[in-house]
Amino acid sequence: MNPLVDPAPRGPLLGVNIDHVATLRNARGGAHPDPVEAALHALRGGADIITFHLREDRRHIRDEDVSRLREQVRAPLNFESALTGEMLELIERARPRMACLVPERRQELTTEGGLDVLGQLPRVREACARLAAIDCRVSLFIEADPAQIDAAVQSGAPCIELHTGAYADAVEAGDQATAQRQLARIREGIARARAAGLQTHAGHGLTLRSTPVLAAMPEVRELHIGHALVGHALFVGIEQSVRDFKACIESAAARPAG
Repeated sequence: MNPLVDPAPRGPLLGVNIDHVATLRNARGGAHPDPVEAALHALRGGADIITFHLREDRRHIRDEDVSRLREQVRAPLNFESALTGEMLELIERARPRMACLVPERRQELTTEGGLDVLGQLPRVREACARLAAIDCRVSLFIEADPAQIDAAVQSGAPCIELHTGAYADAVEAGDQATAQRQLARIREGIARARAAGLQTHAGHGLTLRSTPVLAAMPEVRELHIGHALVGHALFVGIEQSVRDFKACIESAAARPAG
């Protein structure tokens, strides 16, 4: 079984996003806390993938972090980036196992919404071809929108990551009606992607409360979680936080999707 293609036996693979460890480091300056050390602790806790977003403004992860991750981390790296020439060149030099193309605006606090694949299909198609040429698996971070999913198929990307922010926010707010509407959109998107032959991942805003429903869907192959996991780690430590999210995923995957 190839863990990058086939579903994990006990639920989706867990990609741990270490960006916010770097955010905390950069708030004070200096070298601590070190996101690379956090990645190593996450792997000891059971993380399957280390995810990081090198933003154009370098507000958290920095170029030297990417180099050290490549040197020290013996696990699949998922390089999130904007769709720019500079970033594509950096990915080509870093040669991570995976890359996820995301939208990026300087003024946003975090990634808001999905990539407009339909509106820039030639650029996305070219990026997918470039990264496939270095044996880097590409996913596109998009909304669960039929037109965007169809465009992702046309781009040649083998995977998509569905934006779960609105669903996760509704769960945290106790807004069950909105959560159910958003969950229905995600389910429909997953079904459409699966029918088109796309591997489907999910991420953004997921917490221990909002993760289980997605983890119970056998079509979801990977979950990428950062902010909530790092926040939980402030109280229990990185390794235990990863174990808690892994236990949440495995418990949910053992039950039929609701």
